[in-house]
Amino acid sequence: MGKQFSEIRPAIQEFIEKQKVFFVGTARTEGSVNISPKGMDSIRVIDNKKIVWLNLTGSGNETAAHLLENDRMTIMFCSFEKMPLILRLYGKAKIYHENDKEYMEYSLLFEEFIGARQIIVMNVNLVQTSCGFAVPFMEFKAERTQLKDSDIKKGRDKIKQYWKDKNTKSIDGFDTNIENL
Repeated sequence: MGKQFSEIRPAIQEFIEKQKVFFVGTARTEGSVNISPKGMDSIRVIDNKKIVWLNLTGSGNETAAHLLENDRMTIMFCSFEKMPLILRLYGKAKIYHENDKEYMEYSLLFEEFIGARQIIVMNVNLVQTSCGFAVPFMEFKAERTQLKDSDIKKGRDKIKQYWKDKNTKSIDGFDTNIENL
């Protein structure tokens, strides 16, 4: 049976820290709703009301475009091993780029990624669990290395050019503010 909490409890934090994948959902008032799978070691629980997520370079930049107009965000985790559980964090998020002092502060919490694009800080106002009985069992084999390998090969200057070429607009044509870097 699903439960709701006003904060991230210790058992929930432990669950989050064990997950290999999570999903981020955002939407502007108009346009497409975006749900993105995320992985690698890119999320941290700061305290019982705050998480920080390191957003890595991708083919799109929908979350950034959405958060500029509408700061609502949902993050979902699913247990694919052992006990079934679905966990959702609901809250308000703010996005930071490398020239923001908050980016510099929070980036110290993560391994250095050449393709680190933004840091997103989410203030959690609701934590919800549900059963997850229909989620299949899946076994984690390994992290994919393609993103890191590609970023290392390109180097930071070519990654920034990629952002200008591919990440300045959402699929709906909204600005992402990454072109100012």
